[in-house]
Amino acid sequence: MTTARPAGESAPPTASTPSAGHPAAARSVVPPARSRRARLRAARVDPWSVMKVSFLLSVALGVVTIVAVSLLWIVLNGLGVFDSLGGTVKEVTQSETDPEGFDLKATLSMQNTLVFSSAIAVIDVILVTALATLGAFLYNLTASFTGGIEVTLAEED
Repeated sequence: MTTARPAGESAPPTASTPSAGHPAAARSVVPPARSRRARLRAARVDPWSVMKVSFLLSVALGVVTIVAVSLLWIVLNGLGVFDSLGGTVKEVTQSETDPEGFDLKATLSMQNTLVFSSAIAVIDVILVTALATLGAFLYNLTASFTGGIEVTLAEED
């Protein structure tokens, strides 16, 4: 049974609330820090999902590569790098039998550069997708022996 106290009166000291004259009053009681932990284990990876995601990411990487090569070619052409380098190569490769020399500017045209970078991007899409899928199969094989990768996530208050 509890008794009601008047508004100004405090509760009597207990073991958890030290009194003002008690030596333990100087020490504050701090509750232990609580942390939540979650242990996650990746025991299997779906190869079909890995193939789809790696295909989409490698296509995005291919598009970025083609755009970057295009922008780089435009900047270098605007700065006159191809004209100056082409003139130097033409002077070095001229001979009596071939007075024209090697035309580097025609070889490094925008069209040729984009065709080459597009071919590299397509090869990259095929290889990255195949290697990521193969990696998923190999991970599943090794995870069946080892139990997979275990990650512990902790949140501290």
